[in-house]
Formats: sequence, structure tokens, C-alpha cells
Amino acid sequence: MDSFAQKIISDLVKIPSMNPMGREALGPEFFETRLTDYLQEFFEELGVPFQRQVVDPGRENIIARLEGEPLPRDGGQVLLLDAHQDTVPVEGMTIDPWTPVVRDGRLYGRGACDTKGSMAAMLTVLARLARHPAKNRPTLLVSCPVNEEFGFTGAWALTRLWDDAGSAADMESIVPRRPDAAIVGEPTGLQVVVAHKGAVRWNCRTRGQAGHSSNPASGENAIYRMARVLLELERYAKEGVQHLPAHLLCGQATLSVGTIHGGVSVNTIPDFCSAEIDRRVLPGEDTQQAYLGVIDYLKTQGRFDFAIEHTEPTLRLPALSETHNGLLGDWLADVIGQVTGGCRKEGVAYGTHAAVYAAAGVPSVVFGPGFIEQAHTADEWLPLDQLERATEVLFRAASRPLPWMT
Repeated sequence: MDSFAQKIISDLVKIPSMNPMGREALGPEFFETRLTDYLQEFFEELGVPFQRQVVDPGRENIIARLEGEPLPRDGGQVLLLDAHQDTVPVEGMTIDPWTPVVRDGRLYGRGACDTKGSMAAMLTVLARLARHPAKNRPTLLVSCPVNEEFGFTGAWALTRLWDDAGSAADMESIVPRRPDAAIVGEPTGLQVVVAHKGAVRWNCRTRGQAGHSSNPASGENAIYRMARVLLELERYAKEGVQHLPAHLLCGQATLSVGTIHGGVSVNTIPDFCSAEIDRRVLPGEDTQQAYLGVIDYLKTQGRFDFAIEHTEPTLRLPALSETHNGLLGDWLADVIGQVTGGCRKEGVAYGTHAAVYAAAGVPSVVFGPGFIEQAHTADEWLPLDQLERATEVLFRAASRPLPWMT
């Protein structure tokens, strides 16, 4: 086992970086600040330039750069390795989330799988190349954005660094120009993901009239109204979305309702109810059309005698299509196969930063150690043998030219 990579992942898991997921954040374990500070110290010790990019108050992306040969200004290539800093919360965990424990070849702790294992592999590669430079390789960018788990705002902010590269306002940007390729770290079981679903999320609302619960007829119950809406959404999820053409790698589009809020007390007729909708889109689908499709369905099929309100989407994440990353996916699958003995190009249901970077013009794929089934779990863990092999894959990928560009 690469003891350096294992030390790094242990350090990362020890540092809480919980995303509050839209809830009130009370306590020092929330947000990414302490992890960002650790990463800055890591880059300073290596002697590589880095940049902190403010995304929201107290939340900063951090990006490091290791020059390649030739330099980007002389026609050299640029490769982006990316792993998000945040984790989901820890309620219900059956292990100590911030104490990394190694047992039976696994490292346990919140974020070990999603996605501090990928980050540890990338940091190890950066350290190796900084200490033992390789010739004729791309300039390496290692980016660690914030807020992947609830909004992707860090990744969208990162794209602005290359959209505006060279402008007067961004002359100090660490990003020399738009990367030629991106490898996004997520638990893929050491396979290469070339396609995944996107998502559009918003809130659907019903209103009523408040009254005293001792006389329910004195009001209009907004929760009862929402119950009728939910039945139609359930029908649409089964008979509408599921009848759309499936994608060869990603399967079916889906719709679900994840949260519902309404009422102020048990003895008051509720005058407001809100439900949060998650519509997963396939490669080739447009998030706006998917959003409007649900609204139109409720208008035409629901036969409601009350108004239904829809907020503007709170999240728009495009799907990742395999049509724009074929050469990158083939090349990385070959590199993975050299290390593991075989690799599949796959599609998955979850979303990643790869879709953001692809939308910004960068061919992007997803790769990393661990299994998505272990992400967000009560006893989250990472197989350490996969951490070792993922590190070797990324080292080989970062040490050689991108062949389709030579």
C-alpha cells in the first residue's frame, strides 16, 4: 500500500467538511474551511503555486498548478484532476465519522469513499510529480471545489477561471487557459464513467386558508391540496417519465419528491405546503424542457380547482454525454487496464462535476476508487487496494501526453 496516500486520506477524513445541505449550519464541523486550509499547507510544503477562489462567504475552491513541458503558452497541454471537498452530514452513522480506522483492508470514515479517496490519490500524484518531474507531460491542475453535494456552485465558479483566463480581471488566475481534459474523482470502482444523468430541482407549492383545527371547514387545507398534487406526480413518475426513451448507458429518466413542508402547528389548518421535486435528465435532454414538462403535465392532467405554484429551479445540472469524451474515455480505460487488468466504459445515474466541465467545453470523464454503494452510508469505507491502484492510474495518466492531441 502507498503509505503516503493512506496518510493523506487519513488526514482528510479527520477534517470535517460537512455540507449543511440547505439546513442551518451550527457547529465547526460544517463547511470546507478547515480542509481548504489543510490543502493550502499541503501545496505550500510542495512549493507549487495555488489559488483560493471565493465561492460563498467562508467557502473557497482551491486549485494548484504544476507546470508541464512544454508550457501551455508554448502549446503544451493542460490536464485537470478534480475532487470536491465537501461531504454529506453524519446523522445516523454507526462509526465515528472523523476517526479514520483501518480494518480488513478498508479505511472507514465520512468522506472516505465520497470523495476523499479520490482527492488523496490526486494529491499523491501531484506530490510525486513535483518531487520527480517527468518530461513531455501536461501542465497539471488539481482542483478541490466546494459545495458539490448541494448545488455544484464550486464547479461552476471554477469554470469562470478559464472562461476569463487572460482578461485584465483575472491576470493572476492559476488556470492558464481552458483545460484539454478533465478527470473528476468519484467512486467508480476503478471503471471509467463516460456518461451520467443530470438533474433539475425545484419547489412546488400549494396555498390554502388558515383556520382553527376545531373547525376544519373554516379554512382550506394546503396539505390536502398538496396530497392531490403528489398523487399526480407519482403517476407522472410511473407513466410519463418512465415512458421516455431510455439511454443506453444511463437507463431511464426519473422523477421523485424528496422533501415536503407545511403547516405551523397541529391545531392550525395549514395555509401553505411545499414539496421539492427532483427530475433526473438523460444525455440529450434539456433541463428547462424537463422542468416545463412536469408543469405542463400538472396543468393538463391534474384537473385541480386550486393554483399550483412552481419556483424557478434551484439546481440545473446537465447530463454528461459520451458523445464528447470518446477519445479521453478510450485512453483512460487503456491506462486503467494496464494497472488493473481490465476496464469498462460505463454510465451512471448520479451527477458529478464532469457535466459542469463538459458544458464549459472540456472533455471530461469520471474515475476513482471505491464503490458508489458505500457513499453517504452509515459506515462509509474505502478499499485501500483501490486507493493504491487509482493513484497509479492517475500518476500514469498525468505523466504522459494526451495522445489524441499530439
